[in-house]
Amino acid sequence: MLSKPFMTTHEIAELLKVKEATVRSWIHHQELRAVKLGREFRVSVKDLEAFVEEHATKPPNSSEDVEAG
Repeated sequence: MLSKPFMTTHEIAELLKVKEATVRSWIHHQELRAVKLGREFRVSVKDLEAFVEEHATKPPNSSEDVEAG
């Protein structure tokens, strides 16, 4: 999905179509794991993917998908 090892809060906000302040809030509340480099945060692609997966409304390949298909 993503090709960079680390992303800025700005890049994440653009990708997820949310405000940058929202991304910083997730980091501040320890919902999204990040590394602080100087005054900026960086998030690994792996941690972002885990965050998105944790906030999904249903698990991947759920039985509902099988029954509907």
